[in-house]
Amino acid sequence: MTDFGDTALQGAPTDVLATDSRLLEINDLSVDFGTEDGVVHAVRNVSFSLGRREVLGIVGESGSGKSVSSMAIMGLLPKTAKITGSIKFLGDELVGLPFKKMRPYRGNKVSMIFQDPMTSLNPVFTVGWQLAEAYRAHHEVSKAKAWAKAVETLALVGIPQPDRRARQFPHEFSGGMRQRAVIGMSIINDPELIIADEPTTALDVTVQAQILETLLEIRDETNAAIMMITHDLGVVAGMVDRVQVMYGGTIVESGTVYEVFEEPRMPYTVGLLGSIPNPAMLGRRLTPIKGAPPSLMNLPSGCSFSPRCPLALDECTDREPELLEIGQSGHSTRCVRWQHLSGLDEPRKLFVSDEIGVIENPAVLVEAMPDVVQVEDLSAAELDAVEKHLEEQREEAEEASS
Repeated sequence: MTDFGDTALQGAPTDVLATDSRLLEINDLSVDFGTEDGVVHAVRNVSFSLGRREVLGIVGESGSGKSVSSMAIMGLLPKTAKITGSIKFLGDELVGLPFKKMRPYRGNKVSMIFQDPMTSLNPVFTVGWQLAEAYRAHHEVSKAKAWAKAVETLALVGIPQPDRRARQFPHEFSGGMRQRAVIGMSIINDPELIIADEPTTALDVTVQAQILETLLEIRDETNAAIMMITHDLGVVAGMVDRVQVMYGGTIVESGTVYEVFEEPRMPYTVGLLGSIPNPAMLGRRLTPIKGAPPSLMNLPSGCSFSPRCPLALDECTDREPELLEIGQSGHSTRCVRWQHLSGLDEPRKLFVSDEIGVIENPAVLVEAMPDVVQVEDLSAAELDAVEKHLEEQREEAEEASS
């Protein structure tokens, strides 16, 4: 299986408060969009719960229903969306709630961090003014107190000189600082649930780490639960308590981050983990999952992953498997062949295809002393490539010395 290192998995927070009450409970949630070509089943029969201070990671390919699920929780889907099922926040049903009754929840008890900070911030108002207005929308306070709260929040998310920065416009902030400002806007009302939809998109690795660290610090400061929607499995490995994998608009595997990453019981999860760059496989191509995600308008019969699954049987196409709990800690999978998968020594090899002319370890080609390089178990084509490269290096060395 893909090796994320002991540090990554040990770094996942494990201090979730023990509580019988669930902060968020979603049961049999489905979202359909009617179009001229037919009905798009964006989310299908999704059920999960989230406890206080818990960090839940939601991963999957684009179009798997991750963002639509979060928008349904926030009540931000268009009127054309048909929502069925139940979304309960602290016991209150949110599905079908009128706009005026939804307003006390949105941005106050439940907040969202969107992907692009530039579309979340108004370019013609200062950052401080926008944070202060977000606070005044839910609190009857003076402008001076709201401004002081905005400056305090900018300091909380790690923006230096917050009193001066609050008077600046979004275009005067760097990408990382804009994202911090958006995070500040999402937490200024001390929400109990923060939904982060790809919060580190388009940020460099250093800034990503800072943003994620800021989110966890905020969790500790405010006791808020976090839903982390992301494509980055490395982020999931180091940050979340539980992870759920979505495919074809529904959940196909769910469990603790350790179980899902180290003992996946769904072929799609195995494929996702196998497609991550691995230092141990230096020089090898990434292992793709052949085929394409299903059309949410014309889903295949049975398991939605069966057309791409190397373990698919006839029964996989008869009906869609239920999400079965296979472990005592809540590990669940939507696969009838999970027991066969658990018996494989190297599940990743299910998606590995034969490659021709790929050097196993290209690092040997850039050794300081190429004449003493030892290369073993290479094909004829690979050996030719190595010899050609070494010959070019010798010629370059002779030209340089003459």
